[in-house]
Amino acid sequence: MPSRLDDELTRLVSAGVLRPHQAQSLRTAAEADSGTRTPPPARTGGEQPKTVRTPPTAAHSSALTEVLGYIGGALLLGAVALLTLANWGEMGRAARISTGTSAAVILLGTAMLLALLRRREQLSSALASLGCCVAGFATYVAIEGETGRVVGVAVALALAVLGVWWLAGSSLLVATFAILAVGVLVITADVLTPDTSTTTNSAGIAGTGFILVAFVMAMLGLVRDQVTAWSLAGAAMFSSSICWLVQERGEVMALAVGTAGPAALLVAYGRRHASAYAVVGCSILLVIWPISLYQLTDNVAGVAIGLVVASTALLVAVLLLTRRQRRLVE
Repeated sequence: MPSRLDDELTRLVSAGVLRPHQAQSLRTAAEADSGTRTPPPARTGGEQPKTVRTPPTAAHSSALTEVLGYIGGALLLGAVALLTLANWGEMGRAARISTGTSAAVILLGTAMLLALLRRREQLSSALASLGCCVAGFATYVAIEGETGRVVGVAVALALAVLGVWWLAGSSLLVATFAILAVGVLVITADVLTPDTSTTTNSAGIAGTGFILVAFVMAMLGLVRDQVTAWSLAGAAMFSSSICWLVQERGEVMALAVGTAGPAALLVAYGRRHASAYAVVGCSILLVIWPISLYQLTDNVAGVAIGLVVASTALLVAVLLLTRRQRRLVE
């Protein structure tokens, strides 16, 4: 494969335009289209080097191996979940700890071996993301109580950060987002919320925490899979908006947060043309705006009419801009 193509695919993966497995698929397709690999140099001056054809089943074998790895990791996690749910009350503390620890070691160990061998980067990231979550659960089981929850989140987050730094798979970004979200809830309930506090006060604290999660995911998008990281940042802003809706007199904050996140995603869509930005941004607006406006006005009909007017104005603006762009092109 030409070095130029490899460099360009690496740049696209770093920018978040392509995922590692998509880049690998393009490499495989390029080799298949060329039909040849670089031959060894001729041993004598008169002999011509023979071309070596790429086996047509190489791509199918690679995909099959990766699928088997996903199924193996899922079956292991399902077995652990089934065992713990069915026998949790009968299992002793040592059995609970050993079950979770064994699953975490198997998942993380397999991910490390694949990473060290530089094979199946996407599969390695997926197994590592599962292993981080299981390791956090095993830590919680070992320590128990409020301290166990906090330490379990810290252990899982540390492993996820290490995985994001080492590997480039988007699944680790998803695991990092999930662990941070659980961490916000745990810290809100066990650390920052006094015993005399009410649920509505806790919702505001959690809403602020999810804004911080969105900031962290946005920063990760600058160095890893940008589309996935920024879409997860939008999901964090959505979670913050939901928390502010629960908070007493938090409708204005919910509307502000629920608008700022989608606005950033739609700007990113205009620059990158990644459909995930538009889907996540519009979904947040579709949920947050009607609920927030209804809580502010307590008037369903008024909110509906206002949304129809806003929608009509936006669609008319789209038609006018489209007509203007057509005239400029002509």
